[in-house]
Amino acid sequence: MILVDSSVWIDYFRGNATAQTEILDELLGSEPLAIGDLILTEVLQGCRGEPQFQELRQRLGALELIVLGGEEVAIETARNFRRLRERGITVRKTIDTIIASRCILDGHALLHDDRDFDPFEQHLGLRVIASVD
Repeated sequence: MILVDSSVWIDYFRGNATAQTEILDELLGSEPLAIGDLILTEVLQGCRGEPQFQELRQRLGALELIVLGGEEVAIETARNFRRLRERGITVRKTIDTIIASRCILDGHALLHDDRDFDPFEQHLGLRVIASVD
């Protein structure tokens, strides 16, 4: 399963061509994609009006929804944050730590365009989609 971060969805829906939106375009319809509940929140809260909100809600509703939280994830998120702090790395956003931790726990790959995930890949084993094989 590939979880797609809001950093990619936002660029995709705005029509911004990036390496990650190109990958997403290739994956749509050919690979199982998922969206996290908190990622869905991030994308939908940026909608400019109700029509856009409803359109994106419908389009993203076709994806598998992954609940990112829960006790196990909360504990592992705190551990991962502390592991990175011990290496001198401070993650700026708790939500990114939650997303990365859920992916690591469940073995999901992550498609993102956010440097905050880099330490999770480099030090904690987060699988990242960097190209379409």
